Amino acid sequence: MLAYIIRRIAAALLLLLVVSAITFAIFFVLPALAGETTDQLAAQYVGKNPSAEAIAAVKQNLGFDQPLYIQYWRFLKGLVSGAEYQFGPDPVSCHVPCFGYSFKNHVEVWPEISSRIPITFSLAIGAAVIWLIAGVSTGVVSALKPRSIFDRASMGIALAGVSAPIFFTGLLVQWLFHYKWVVFENIEYVNFTDDPFAWAGHLMLAWISLAFLYSALYARLTRAGMLETMSEDYIRTARAKGLVERKVVVRHGLRAALTPIITIFGMDLGLLLGGALITEQVFSLKGIGAYAVQAIGENDLPKVLGVTLVAAFFIVICNLLVDLLYAAVDPRVRLS
Repeated sequence: MLAYIIRRIAAALLLLLVVSAITFAIFFVLPALAGETTDQLAAQYVGKNPSAEAIAAVKQNLGFDQPLYIQYWRFLKGLVSGAEYQFGPDPVSCHVPCFGYSFKNHVEVWPEISSRIPITFSLAIGAAVIWLIAGVSTGVVSALKPRSIFDRASMGIALAGVSAPIFFTGLLVQWLFHYKWVVFENIEYVNFTDDPFAWAGHLMLAWISLAFLYSALYARLTRAGMLETMSEDYIRTARAKGLVERKVVVRHGLRAALTPIITIFGMDLGLLLGGALITEQVFSLKGIGAYAVQAIGENDLPKVLGVTLVAAFFIVICNLLVDLLYAAVDPRVRLS
């Protein structure tokens, strides 16, 4: 088991290096291959209507006149040890980890992103708990009672959940449960450490809207997996040995059907931690997704680069956790 964990961690670190190389290529190499000059590339990092002095300073600070391998080394060095940029007589520091520096606003990208991570993290984790419990439990009950009224009704609701976009369900639940019937409080972020109950109460509508979309997919996947698993020979053997039905369903049926659920859960959670763009816009939450939308609107490329790196980091880490969960759920992974 320890050897498996070490291998997966090593693979995750290698993948992070590959992700950094791909990100560097997208933002620095591809524009040059498309015919952009160093001045044109530097102008993208200053914002709209840049001055000639600002373009020259960015070109020098980012080393666009250096070979690509030196540029990539400086890019990696900034991530792990920070960077310094020269504007006038005094240098400006971009502290570790340097996920970018906004040459337009002269601010570091990482502090702005890190201040928004708790908002996005709270939104993603709260919704994930709801959709995982609701989706898996609904799928299990539907699989155990196929073609029943509950099965048909739940799968019909699941189909509606998959079909309805988040900007529709988000606005609908706000109108119903906050403006028409004041059931939940207004959407805003409260620190968990300040007041856990207010933290949950203010985010509940966003959690429900997001969970409705994802739990519908999880219910359908769980139902399909359970229907296939419960017809296997080892399930009949377990029942023939006299095991109670609860143990047959949970320990033998559900555990075997969880593998695809864990896979998609890791991807969904990683993507949301990288920024739930539409949900944060609908509920006016100032998380990573809203920050990305703002950066794109301002044409502030260093901020977009920082969000891209952070989102990729979360996806890689969530996939690492998924690989480790595989070993806990399926013993065959440990043996292989």
